[in-house]
Amino acid sequence: MPEFIHLHNHSHYSLLDAISTIDGLVDAAVENKMKALALTDHGVMYGIMEFYKKAKSKGVKPIVGCEVYVAQSGSRFDKGKKNVKSISEVEEMSVENSDGLTSSNINYAHLILLAKNETGYRNLLKLTSIGHTEGYYYKPRIDIEVLNQYSEGLIATSACAGGVISCYITRDDLKTAEKMTGVYKDIFGEDFYLEIQDHDIPAEKKVMIEMPKLAKKFGLKLIATNDVHYIKKEHAIAHNIYLHISAKQSAKAAKSYEPKDLLTNLRYGTDQIYFKSAKEMCDLFSEFPEAIRSTLEVTEKCNLELDTSKNFMPNYLIPEEDKKEAKTFDEYLEKLSFEGLEKIKNEFLTNKEIAEERLRYELAVIRKMDFSGYFLIVKDFIDYARSKGILVGPGRGSAAGSLVCYCIGITNVNPLEYDLLFERFLNPERVSMPDIDIDFQDDRRDEVIHYAKEKYGESSVAQIVTFNKLAPRGVLKDVGRVLNFPFQEINDLTKTIPILFGKVKKLSECMKEEPDFKKYFETGDAAQKTEKKKLYDYCLVLENLNKNSSIHASGVVIAPGDVTDYTPLSKVTGEDNVFCTQYDMNQLEDAGMIKIDFLGLKELKVIGRIFKLINEKYGKNLTEKDIPLDDPKTYELFSSGSTIGIFQFSKSKMRESLSKLKPKNINDLAAMNALYRPGPMKLIPDFIDKRNGKKPISYLHPTMENTLKETYGIIVYQEQVMQIARDVAGFSLAEADNMRKAMGKKIKEKMIQIKEKFVSGAMKNDVSKKSATEIFNLILDFADYGFNKSHGVAYSILAFYTAYLKTHYPLEFLAVSMACRKDDETELQQLANECKKMKVKLRPPDINEGEMDFSIRYADNEEYVGEIIYGLSALKNVGEKAAGNIMSERNLNGNYTSFMDFLKRVDLRLVNKKALESLIFAGAFDSVEINRRKLFLNIERATFYAQRYSTSEEAKGQEDLFGVNKTKQHIEEYIIENHTEFPESEKYNKEKAAIGFYVTGHPLSKYERDINNFIDLTFGEDPAEIELAKMKSATMCGVINDVQVKVSKKGNKFVVFNLVDLYGSGECIAFSRLYESKTKLFENDTAVIIKGVPEDNGDKIKLIAEEIYSIDTFLEIFTKNLIIHLNEHKTDVSKLDIIKDVVEKNPGNSNLFFNIINGSGPRAFKSKEYRIKATKELISNLKNIVGENNLNLN
Repeated sequence: MPEFIHLHNHSHYSLLDAISTIDGLVDAAVENKMKALALTDHGVMYGIMEFYKKAKSKGVKPIVGCEVYVAQSGSRFDKGKKNVKSISEVEEMSVENSDGLTSSNINYAHLILLAKNETGYRNLLKLTSIGHTEGYYYKPRIDIEVLNQYSEGLIATSACAGGVISCYITRDDLKTAEKMTGVYKDIFGEDFYLEIQDHDIPAEKKVMIEMPKLAKKFGLKLIATNDVHYIKKEHAIAHNIYLHISAKQSAKAAKSYEPKDLLTNLRYGTDQIYFKSAKEMCDLFSEFPEAIRSTLEVTEKCNLELDTSKNFMPNYLIPEEDKKEAKTFDEYLEKLSFEGLEKIKNEFLTNKEIAEERLRYELAVIRKMDFSGYFLIVKDFIDYARSKGILVGPGRGSAAGSLVCYCIGITNVNPLEYDLLFERFLNPERVSMPDIDIDFQDDRRDEVIHYAKEKYGESSVAQIVTFNKLAPRGVLKDVGRVLNFPFQEINDLTKTIPILFGKVKKLSECMKEEPDFKKYFETGDAAQKTEKKKLYDYCLVLENLNKNSSIHASGVVIAPGDVTDYTPLSKVTGEDNVFCTQYDMNQLEDAGMIKIDFLGLKELKVIGRIFKLINEKYGKNLTEKDIPLDDPKTYELFSSGSTIGIFQFSKSKMRESLSKLKPKNINDLAAMNALYRPGPMKLIPDFIDKRNGKKPISYLHPTMENTLKETYGIIVYQEQVMQIARDVAGFSLAEADNMRKAMGKKIKEKMIQIKEKFVSGAMKNDVSKKSATEIFNLILDFADYGFNKSHGVAYSILAFYTAYLKTHYPLEFLAVSMACRKDDETELQQLANECKKMKVKLRPPDINEGEMDFSIRYADNEEYVGEIIYGLSALKNVGEKAAGNIMSERNLNGNYTSFMDFLKRVDLRLVNKKALESLIFAGAFDSVEINRRKLFLNIERATFYAQRYSTSEEAKGQEDLFGVNKTKQHIEEYIIENHTEFPESEKYNKEKAAIGFYVTGHPLSKYERDINNFIDLTFGEDPAEIELAKMKSATMCGVINDVQVKVSKKGNKFVVFNLVDLYGSGECIAFSRLYESKTKLFENDTAVIIKGVPEDNGDKIKLIAEEIYSIDTFLEIFTKNLIIHLNEHKTDVSKLDIIKDVVEKNPGNSNLFFNIINGSGPRAFKSKEYRIKATKELISNLKNIVGENNLNLN
């Protein structure tokens, strides 16, 4: 049987270039009985650790490599056009196709590097890092200099037709090809191989002729490869589509490609770049048997062994003063832990022995797993943050289940008080790095990262890469777009794909289990079905491949030396001099790196700023430690559902549930926090009824009662699954945690084994086989949506902090909450509504009272408790410099007395025309001039005069012969011209444009009572609470703004706009049919009612418009009943005559009702004589007659 090894292979880590997965490559090697396999992605080592582990697990020798780019005409530091004779300017700048098979760009020439051993691997880390940190220009480039420096332990092959030698051959520059062959031989010696490929591409024919000559002349060996980009030949078209997914490529495709071209005109010019069998390769290169043998020779040379069990701990130093008592990390952690326990001993008066026993157990596990240093490093970061006044969260994730973490100050949650499990955090039977995530206030998180760099060295700390995937919904949209399927058609199709417990269902599962999804592919004529099948097949191939990379939101890695000794670095796309690791979170753990999640949490910023305001006002030193977790008034706030703005508890359905539950402690809050998610949300009614004694609490077996009694017989937490396994089946908690994790993966064979062990163990504890099976099935069902109790408790404590502050310091809470959410229109509107409920007056910005940020004024009267004044710097087009100038001049010389006084005193270079417009529209001048339109129309002339005033010599103190300052006198005499005010709705809309939401009034307020009975969805609602997929249609009302008219590929106009209602805002789309028929309604600041299809747009609602009406037209068409409320004792006959007269003038098909209120209660009468049309005039006249609150429409 012929032998051959593939040594030139790309995976989907060659982003938007190759579609092979690591699993696919390794499985193909196994299937083809190849004993080894190389991975050589373009310019990166993103997938190396995954490849190494998976190849090893399948008995395939992993050969670690990379296809690097070499700047051969100069230095890696050369950027931009260079005067290089052998390359044209066009070629220099045209690097988009430098990943192709035939590129001959000598400044991006390809070279395959393979690691023979660990030295070669470490050098490969250095070279790929240098390409990104020093040589990046369109692509990560290295040069001959660094190849000379880091060549030890590496094998080099000359790559494809765009390779370091071939690029000269294809341009007929044989002299330079010969010269460069000598250069690479000098660097690598006999470890340099001349590569030949045959994908039936013309350029390769030249290479196959010249390479043997060069090999003979320089005594080098040929090596045969296939430039593998996908596994199967039939994947060629899917691969071609993948190449056109990126925005840049699809824009070109739109101009030069029809979808049918993608199926025939392959961008790489061949369908031969698949994983060929050894026989196919041997037959293809039958004339070059030595080139086949070279693949085996190289395989024998490559014997890299990586120890993936070893951890590389940063160089943490025990303080000198503690070294006498603690010489090792283990001893020092133990010392700190018991000292911490002593400080909080009052919390353990009744169970001190239990606490000490738990602490010794945890320390023993940490010591055995050699993780003491990790805990000390994390503690050091937290201690630093607290020493600088940076707020740190009480805990996050499973770390809150550790008593060690609590005693040394990493968390602020007592795990014994809440029955939290250490094994959920650190399992002694499953060795993996502990995962301690830390929440810092988000505006100061970078200070902690900077401290890490200062302590361990800039080169030892890096942020971490993450990859965005072509998820099931996304791949349908991307492939559908490339193939020119109608947007709305594909968009509707993606709605049939469910998201279960945060995971999007796979396409193959949808085809089996989702009727609506399957139906799409079965409808249409034969030709349409064929095209749809192709769409589905291509998507199956591309599903879950990498699409692009970015920086992980919180992950930071710390090395004991230079990071590039352990992981390669890559340049962050779109950022200059910003780099991250090439290994992601999981691969870094395999590489033995210490990673820590430094998370920025907005809520901590909110709490920190509230503390600052409180402490300044009342002379206190309030911190989170002073907040009593049993405060009755705070639980009253939770019980009333008044939790707008409260971390994790502000959604409408959550508020409704809280008002029914009436929580009394942190455990109640933690349970609600855990249940309020898709899946377990359905358990909330039962939980509340059992908690309130409306339903009996029952258990499948008495042994479960101890675990489930705090959640009233309902499994809420993952820890409860572990405890049930312990109590019912005799598992250790470590075994129970392994079971819990395996259940989440749903591996059938594993489930059978676990079930047998569980049932067997339960029967030994006198549980019947039937009951044991029922219990197992119950916890298996729960595994999908189980919540981490430690996390739930920690975040509920954090939520309690915010609720406490809202309860006792509402003014400070609302002001800071609004300041920290000034970019979220919906949240601002909700908080503005909350101000009204809590008797807090919300005022627009003010030139005489406004501060940089939201500020507060205290009051003590029945009408309101205080005022919040919108911050000047938060206004659009104003910013901190202009606001600072306004404030400093005011503080220096007193309040502004008029618009002209303001203009003469501020720096108009900072407070420019756009800033002035925003200040006027926002109402910042209302205290000196209430008419906003008057000021707006005087800006040009007023600023002209003010500028003359500020620049004239007279204004600087120089007078004429008569002692008169003419310019100043002239300015003072300038009188601002009078104009009428903006119409009310225009005034509010301009205010909203400047501020971001409506403050002094809302254009929809006057319609609120009229439209309430017609509107069934608002932007203030949470998509997670509504089954939008089942909601076929919704009616929404709002004001249109941010209108963008676009043109589809077919040339049809459609419109994308923002719709603002009384509760928030969201994106809407109207396609060509509706837009072109109702164009006049799609204008900024128009109040409309829209019927359409709602969609889940992340955490907001999006509406696809199907019908649109002005509010008056809608009410006229859709009002079925008009109800007039009259008080029998307060309504005279003359008023009835007037009503009769108005009604007679508006005949129509709607019913007219009179609701008569008297001492015995209301009575409703339907008019037999009149049927009406709810015109604008009728509604307006009736409101004038009976009062706005006495008229209802439905």
